[in-house]
Amino acid sequence: MTLSTNRNILRWTIIVVSFVTISLILWNTYIFFQNFKAEERTKMENWSLAQEEVSKVTDLKSNVGELPLEILKSNTTTPMILVSLEGITYNNIDETKAQDSLYIQSLIEKFKSENQPIEIRYKNKVLSTLYYGNSPLLNKLKYYPMALLLIIFLFGAVVYFFYRSNKNAEQNKLWTGMAKETAHQIGTPLSSLVGWIEILRSENVDPDYIMEMEKDIQRLQTITERFSKIGSVPTLSKTDIVQETLDSYAYLKSRSSKLIDFDISAPNNKIYVDLNSQLYSWTIENLVKNAIDAMKGKGKLSIAIEQDAKHVKVNVSDTGKGISKQQFHQIFEPGYTSKKRGWGLGLSLAKRIVEDYHNGKIKVLHSEIGKGTTMQISLKILS
Repeated sequence: MTLSTNRNILRWTIIVVSFVTISLILWNTYIFFQNFKAEERTKMENWSLAQEEVSKVTDLKSNVGELPLEILKSNTTTPMILVSLEGITYNNIDETKAQDSLYIQSLIEKFKSENQPIEIRYKNKVLSTLYYGNSPLLNKLKYYPMALLLIIFLFGAVVYFFYRSNKNAEQNKLWTGMAKETAHQIGTPLSSLVGWIEILRSENVDPDYIMEMEKDIQRLQTITERFSKIGSVPTLSKTDIVQETLDSYAYLKSRSSKLIDFDISAPNNKIYVDLNSQLYSWTIENLVKNAIDAMKGKGKLSIAIEQDAKHVKVNVSDTGKGISKQQFHQIFEPGYTSKKRGWGLGLSLAKRIVEDYHNGKIKVLHSEIGKGTTMQISLKILS
C-alpha cells in the first residue's frame, strides 16, 4: 500500500511540475507574441504616417523628403492593402493572385480579423485605409507553442516507455527468479510426501485419509508446475472452461471455511477456449481467496459462467467490503494491497495470466462499498 501510494505521489508531482513548466513556457510565448505583434502595429502606424506625409507633400506640390520614402520602402515582410479613393494598392502579396478582386476582398476581411485597420487622414478627412496582416515570422511564431507541446509530448512518451520497459524487465526477472526458486524448494519435500503416502498405505490407514492427502499432494504438484512455468510462454490447448471452473470451484469449496456460502452457476454445454488449465485454476484461486479475505471469512461467494456470441465470461462475486471506483485499476498494480501482511501480487498475477498469456480481459465488473465486488474474466470462445 505504501509503495503504491509513494509511487502515485511521485507520479503526480512530476505531472504537476511538468504542467507548471509547460504553462510558464506557453505564457511567456504568448507574451512574446503579443509584444511582437505590438511592434508590428507600431511599424505599420509609422508607415501610415509616412504615407500621410507623402499625401501632404503631393497636395502642396513640393518635394518629398527622404525619411517618409525610406519608411515606405522599409516594409518588405508584412502583407498590406491600401484602399483609397484612387484605387487599391498592395505590398508583399502574390502578384498573380492579387489580380483577382475577390481574392483581394477576402484578404481585406482576413486582415481586418487579424489587426485593426489604420485610417490615413489629412485635414480631418480619411484619404485611405490601411489593412495589414501578420508577417510570415509572426505566423510561424503563432504555431510555436503547438510545436513545443508536441516536442514535450514526444520526449515525455520516450522517457515513459523507456522507464516502463526497464521497470517491466526488472519485475519480470524478479518474478521469474522467485517463481523458479519456489518451485525448486517445494520439489524436495513433495517427493518425500509421496514416499510417506506409500508407507501410510502399507500401514492400513483409512483410505479416505490417504485419498485426501493425495489430492493435496497433486495440488502441490500443480502449484510447483505453475511456478516453474513463469518466465516462459505457457502452452495453450483447446479446453472446456466450464469443467475447469467446476473443478477449481470444488477443490476450493472443500478446503474453505464452512462460514462461506459457495454458489456456482454454469451452463450444461461445454465451452471451449484456448487455455492453460494450471494457470487458469491459479487465477480462479486468487480471485476466490481475495473474495474470502474481503468478506473476512464469512459471507456468500458466487461464481457464474456466461457466454455471448464470441466470449465466455466468468464472474466471481462476494459480499465483502467492496472497493471504490478509483481503485478499480489500481488493485491490479504489483505491490498494491489493502491487507497488512499482503504482498499485492495476487491480482497482478491474475491480470498477467489472463491478459498476457490468454489474450483475455480481467476487470472489476461492479463494486459497492459495504456490499461486495464482482470480478470478471473474459476469454474468446473457439469456433
